[in-house]
Amino acid sequence: MHGFGFATLALVTAIGFVGPLLAAIPRLRIPVVVGELFAGLVVGNSGFGIIDVGNSTLQFLANIGFALVMFVVGTQIPVRGLRLRSALPLAAARAALVGTTAAGLGLVLAFEFHRGYAALYAVLMSSSSAALALPVIQSLRLRGSDVLLVAAQIAFADAACILLLPLAIEPDRALVAALSALSIAGCALVIFALLREFDRRGLLRRVHTHSKKDRLALELRTSLLLLFALAAVAVATRVSIMLAGFALGLAVAAVGEPRRLARQLFGITEGFFSPLFFVWLGASLQVGELVANPKFIALGAGLGVGAVLAHCAARVLGQPLPLAVLSAAQLGVPVAAVTIGTERNLFAAGEAAALILGALITIGGTSIAARLTARKHEVPG
Repeated sequence: MHGFGFATLALVTAIGFVGPLLAAIPRLRIPVVVGELFAGLVVGNSGFGIIDVGNSTLQFLANIGFALVMFVVGTQIPVRGLRLRSALPLAAARAALVGTTAAGLGLVLAFEFHRGYAALYAVLMSSSSAALALPVIQSLRLRGSDVLLVAAQIAFADAACILLLPLAIEPDRALVAALSALSIAGCALVIFALLREFDRRGLLRRVHTHSKKDRLALELRTSLLLLFALAAVAVATRVSIMLAGFALGLAVAAVGEPRRLARQLFGITEGFFSPLFFVWLGASLQVGELVANPKFIALGAGLGVGAVLAHCAARVLGQPLPLAVLSAAQLGVPVAAVTIGTERNLFAAGEAAALILGALITIGGTSIAARLTARKHEVPG
């Protein structure tokens, strides 16, 4: 379907229902985002080509969805909780062990396939997708100390790999990339400081009361303003908008997110922008390119299996195996790597698709691990 209009929006929204429908099948328990990705794969570039993923308007809406998904994920990290802070040392140790294992596997893959991207492969296999894994955890209503630890580990790994990706993929621009990422972090810290001061003075409470009384949604408007402004800074400094959304979400969570804002964000994100993004992402995948370059099929498989093995190394530090596999889920970091590599012609034909294939393998592993973990953390009702 070419062009863009209400018909396209209706189609993408309808396709997004595949996620909830598959998740509603008790025996499958497929995570919603996995179903949305699969549906996009079927109707997109690797399937029937029904959706024109190159449409600039659809791409822009998908980017808004990505930023909102990362923002919501950031707000849901309980950074103010004592339990999470107490979990950080062990979570960081597990993430470091995963990173060390991934570095060794990255060297092996780079040597085996004669590619100079050992650092990039290591970052990819080390990464955990907060945008994918945390919604899976929430949708399955997983609870317990082990779940809290893996959530902290995923958030830590996701943030670290987002920061390291530009340095790993283009070492000659490492300084510029680091300064760009620091600019986003600095903006988020300024926003946090201002929000905390406003909260201390009681201004946030007064705004909340006025907004609720007159139904103005001022908190949502302010959050979207800050998100879009920070995303603009990210685009201008050539940093992925995932960092902008996640950093702002952490800043809001650190101050304390009002429940009303949480409900509003959930509504606009999960009701429209999130499924649109995941359907578009699945539709954008160029899996067919691998057929013409079979060696990259092996590379993609190596990256996917290597990521799962690297995260399973955390078993040494007491992490349950299903949660270790769940934490291997990749999404934003491989997508950002493919975007950067494609824009700057860094990859050989089929190599970008290999990175996505690796991510798909980890997503499949996450789906299986989520089912196994749900059986052990079943919550009635």
